[in-house]
Amino acid sequence: MPLPENACEGEFALSDGLIHLNHAGVSPWPRRTAEAVKAFAEENVACGSLHYDRWLRVEHELREQLRVLLNAPSAGDIALVKNTSEALSFVAAGLEWRSGDNIVTADEEFPSNRIVWEALADRGVELREAAIGRSADPEAALFSGVDSRTRLIAVSSVQFGSGLRMDLRRIGEFCRDRGILFCVDAIQSIGAVRFDVRDSGADFAMADGHKWMLGPEGLGVFYSRPEAREMLRLTEYGWHMVERVGVFDERQWVPASSARRFECGSPNMIGIHALHASLSLLLDVGMDHVERLLLERTAWLQDRLNSLVGVELVTPTLPGRFAGIVTFRTRTDPARLYQSLSEGGVLCAPRSGGIRFSPHFHTPPAHLEGAVDLVSRCLSQG
Repeated sequence: MPLPENACEGEFALSDGLIHLNHAGVSPWPRRTAEAVKAFAEENVACGSLHYDRWLRVEHELREQLRVLLNAPSAGDIALVKNTSEALSFVAAGLEWRSGDNIVTADEEFPSNRIVWEALADRGVELREAAIGRSADPEAALFSGVDSRTRLIAVSSVQFGSGLRMDLRRIGEFCRDRGILFCVDAIQSIGAVRFDVRDSGADFAMADGHKWMLGPEGLGVFYSRPEAREMLRLTEYGWHMVERVGVFDERQWVPASSARRFECGSPNMIGIHALHASLSLLLDVGMDHVERLLLERTAWLQDRLNSLVGVELVTPTLPGRFAGIVTFRTRTDPARLYQSLSEGGVLCAPRSGGIRFSPHFHTPPAHLEGAVDLVSRCLSQG
């Protein structure tokens, strides 16, 4: 499983003894990201805001990087937000709901993609959760919950626990044919596999930067299709979200026509410099290579774990139904297995009644072998 020549040379330097299989949680930074943050901090100490115009160019470049990663039509469709939950809240709080409306989602969703919709109950909006994990056809399970009062389908591109990867194009076509809005929590896709807002037909998509994008916590992306963007009533206001940003003496204002209307105040410049550096690595390697290498690693983990007696894979193994997550259960108590793995230097997560491994494209094959060997030893010890 070789990496493209020299693409990641010297970029990842985990401490000896650590095996990082928790990119679905929080990723380690590449060296270039740490260096970008250090340089930004040192410049701030020495020069203050002298080079703020240059910082704004980095912000502009970050929006373009995100446009490329999402295949958005324009960088103007990209908003920089604090996190996925904030972006989801813009949609939930911004749409004009009517009592009796409903939203269809999956029963495996991360709380961020459930709580925002549940919070609409006092407005008479019903949240319907489809049992996708118990269905041979997860998309059909979603569709079965739809009726004439369905306003929105909200689903994760990849489920955080099971690792099930959804057929977004199929869902998008279903929504478009029925005039239903489509909202995608893409936090477990962007940076791991190719993600395309146009191909999926998403009206809204969002993700944090600290998982597969290899960036810091506290900075994420919110994509909105222009026509859908106009449907959202704004819930946050400030100097930065107006059309004529920087014209501070102007008393008459209108919201920015671009997605910047969701950015009410000053940008997170240190986070912008960090994520800009992280995304430069993904784009240098190329998302086609990133996806191929990541899927090779997850498929290898599936095969090896499935060969162990007493291991049951939770994550589907069919091509197109998994991305970077491999979740498995064993006869061993999951809390005890997780503790043993943690003590053995394997960073992972307890999820879906088992253990979640999530390597990235750069994870050394020897680390995968070491993690599986440790699982095998734990199972042999009972």
